[in-house]
Amino acid sequence: MRREHKWSAARITFELEQVGIQISRRTVSRILTDLQLNRRRFIDPTGESNREARKIVARCPGHMVHLDVKKVGRIPDGGGWRAHGKDSPEARAVARTKTRGTRAGYVYLHSAIDGYSRLAYTEALPNEQAATAVAFLARARAWFAAHGITHIERIVTDNGSCYRASAFADALAGSRHQRITPYTPRHNGKIERYNRILAEEFLYARTWTSEDERANALERWNLHYNYHRPHGAADGQPPATLVPIRVNNVLASYS
Repeated sequence: MRREHKWSAARITFELEQVGIQISRRTVSRILTDLQLNRRRFIDPTGESNREARKIVARCPGHMVHLDVKKVGRIPDGGGWRAHGKDSPEARAVARTKTRGTRAGYVYLHSAIDGYSRLAYTEALPNEQAATAVAFLARARAWFAAHGITHIERIVTDNGSCYRASAFADALAGSRHQRITPYTPRHNGKIERYNRILAEEFLYARTWTSEDERANALERWNLHYNYHRPHGAADGQPPATLVPIRVNNVLASYS
């Protein structure tokens, strides 16, 4: 069954039960491991029989908007170890506060990106609860509408608790909610790639001395990303060149 149909251990267990053979899935998995058939590459090393990967392609602005939350550490006032070094007096002072139960905490970066144009909107928020995600979605809709994306056909998210909440389902406003396969972040690859850009070009691109300083710079970086930074998906042009309406009252390029 494994060699011919490439069935998983769970499917093999099911098929055996249909013919009266009672066996647990764990036993099937152990047998496949002993036979070196537990990995797909062991059956077909060249991958000739693998299914062809399909690309997730947005057809127009608003066809697919991807949402995600990135959790980052809050910067203590005066700067953390990135500003002063890991063994500096400032870093040791922060470590002492942790042992006393006082932690700097986290900031949650909620982001929405249009899958066609790569136009992105990000806010730094205090948590990733459902109410916070719903409020962010409403502001993101208004922001996209200001750029001519008045209808969002599909909203793509992971399986985080804030996106599974009934309050979030009630806030979809006619958009189709598509949750990706669990533990498969590549199915939401556009927002994952944006998170990497955000980390490399903003979060850790310079030394910040406080969380307020970084939060205040986030809006300016958003303008830089959308209106000044070249993007491969737009043939080297900024994402804003692919949307119906371009907002003109933008600041100079981020630096």
